[in-house]
Amino acid sequence: MHLPLTLLLLLVAGAAVVCVAVTSTLHGFRGCAVREFSFVAQKPGCTGLRITTEACWGRCHTWEKPVPDPPYIQRHHRVCTYSRTRHMTARLPGCQPNVSSLYHYPVALQCHCAVCSTQDTECETF
Repeated sequence: MHLPLTLLLLLVAGAAVVCVAVTSTLHGFRGCAVREFSFVAQKPGCTGLRITTEACWGRCHTWEKPVPDPPYIQRHHRVCTYSRTRHMTARLPGCQPNVSSLYHYPVALQCHCAVCSTQDTECETF
């Protein structure tokens, strides 16, 4: 049985919409993805400014296992972090005359699971 091309395209498009709806549900999501994120940009001498941007979010596979020799544990911890970014600049309001109003921040374009780097991520000590 052959399906008409338009019906096949509708089925493929419908499946894509379902996939997007399922993966956009954050509860239970496993993986690493770009997600909208809001924060208040602050620096001494300026008023804070609420910024909405794109950031990395997700859960990455990690594991630990005991080993008989020091340090007695083998760790494999990866975090969801930036693989491609674009840098943006915002102008903070109400800055004192001697304080630059420019505030720089990254926008996530692509994310992946990797070892935590303090260059662009807040890393907890493992």
